[in-house]
Formats: sequence, C-alpha cells, structure tokens
Amino acid sequence: MTKHTEIQLKHYYEQGTIGPDLFDVVQTTTPEPQEGEVLIKQTYMSLDPAMLGWMMDDHDSYIPPVTLGEVMRSNGIGEVIASKHPDFAQGERVMGMMGWCEYAISNGQGLTKLQPGLNEEMALSVLSLPGLTAVQGLLNIGQPKSGETLVVTGAAGSVGSIVGQLGKACGLRVIGVVGSEEKADWIVNDLGFDGAINYKTDNLAAQLEALTPDKIDVFFENTGGPIQEVIFNRMNTHGRIVVCGMIADYQAEQPRPGPNWITVIKQRLSIQGFAMPDHLQDAPALIQQLMPYVQSGKIQYRAHVLEGLVSAVDGLNLFFSGENKGKLMVKL
Repeated sequence: MTKHTEIQLKHYYEQGTIGPDLFDVVQTTTPEPQEGEVLIKQTYMSLDPAMLGWMMDDHDSYIPPVTLGEVMRSNGIGEVIASKHPDFAQGERVMGMMGWCEYAISNGQGLTKLQPGLNEEMALSVLSLPGLTAVQGLLNIGQPKSGETLVVTGAAGSVGSIVGQLGKACGLRVIGVVGSEEKADWIVNDLGFDGAINYKTDNLAAQLEALTPDKIDVFFENTGGPIQEVIFNRMNTHGRIVVCGMIADYQAEQPRPGPNWITVIKQRLSIQGFAMPDHLQDAPALIQQLMPYVQSGKIQYRAHVLEGLVSAVDGLNLFFSGENKGKLMVKL
C-alpha cells in the first residue's frame, strides 16, 4: 500500500493570521479507484479568496463550510494515474475539485479534460474559476457597453485582471484599483488598463475623479474597503455594481457599513452579488464566451506559484497582505 500527504481542516478560521494550528497534515493510504472512478495525481492546486469563507463556521453561506476532519477544499489539475471510468483514460490531464492532497479519487463529476499542450498555469489562471467568474460577473451581470467606464477593485488579482482585460476588449474605459505601485504599473503598461489607483495612497476621491471624467457605469467589486464608497458615490445613472468579493472585511470584527441607499434610488443603480457555485453548470458556455478573447491574445495572465503542498497553509495569507502577484497556486 502506498501513502500520500493530505491536509485536513482541524479548526474553523475566526480571525487573524492563517497558520498550521488550523490544519492537520497527515499521511494516508492512497486509495484504489472503484468502478466508475479515477485516481488522479495532482500537479497544480489553486488557492482562491473563496477558501476563507469555506474555512469559517458559517452554514448560512452560499456553500457549506469544509467539515472538520475532512480534506481542505480546492480546485486543481492532475494526471489520471488509474481509471475504471469509461470517459477517462490513464495519462489524461484533468481539472476539477480535488482538495489539498497529492492524490484524489473522483467519480468524474465536474472533471474537465485539458487539451494537449495547454499550460497548467494558464489553465488555472484563465480557464478555471478566475476566467469563469470574470465572464459571468462582467459580461452576463455587468452588461458592459462600448464607450462606458468600468472600475474594478482587486484589479491585479486573478479575477480582476481578467475583468479589466475583458472590459478593454469590449471597448470600455477601464480603471483598476490595486495595492501597490508595481501592480498599478503592471495593469496599465502590460494589461492595457487606462488608469490605476493605489488604494494605499491619499486623495482617493480626487484620483478617481481625474481618471473617470464621464463617471462610472460598471463597478466590479472584489475587495471592499474605504475606496468602495468613493467609487459608489461616482456612479452614473443606471450604473451596475457587480459584487464578487469583500476580502477587506473577511478579517474584520465588524464589516464596514454599506453606502447610503438614497444614492441607489437617485441613480437607479442595479446591485447584484453572485457566487460561482450557482453557475458552474454553465461552465462550458462561459468558456465558449471567454475563448475568443483568449485566442485573439486579448487576455494575459501571471501566476504566483508556491512550491509544495504544505505551502498552501501560509500561502492563503497573501490574499490579506496583497503580496500575491497574479493567480495564486501551488505546484506539487
């Protein structure tokens, strides 16, 4: 019998730094696939801000938390090592929910095959959850129109960077909010954003006013924080606000109060929150929407790759510090 390493959730996350005390790193017997199953050797594992919610004792959320004592939930890419499933063959590369583990058993549900030659980093950065989220949030909910102005927070992150590039491809003026001058330089000079704001600098309202002479039609919200109200107060009539994430509030004892709803009435704003588990059945259609932009070279990405399964534990803190550069993932 062979053994492999997996990481189980031991305690629910409440506040502060994420560390080894929340997890058990265990050696366990590598299972053999039964009829209708495949055994996958995971090679790349995605780290996503949504994991913070999955680690909390919140049973009213859009998806149940990970059960204590179970393998931490995550999406990944791997190679089929053994198969007793008619749709998957040994040696094929697949992507899907695998968890924090070196080997995973799957019944095939939710697994997609990677095209030969497709880079794993590109697949996780663009064709996995970040790209699907960007398409659903911006194109299907935000309904952008050429000539409009889009502001996206977390603009150098895995989702925000794709949102901004999709916006440019659709003919929008795109302004990104980031947490460093390096990230501001990247989204403007490499990704083609029209402007950037470092939220850690002063005079946020004046900076935003200068960059949005025609105000804002679409606001794609990934982070929360003080700049949220500044953006909200500059929305155009019939503007759309797409609420995807709120990383700034995940560690707060009390979330920030929301903007005044009188503005919602005056400006006839549409505000919609969304979570991708509601739309995963639409993944093939979302990828079809995304692929023309990818194939025409309009979507660039960068991956922030950590080495080794256990690096995931401390790696999640990069979402809070803002030190991750691009799509965060682990190479096993």
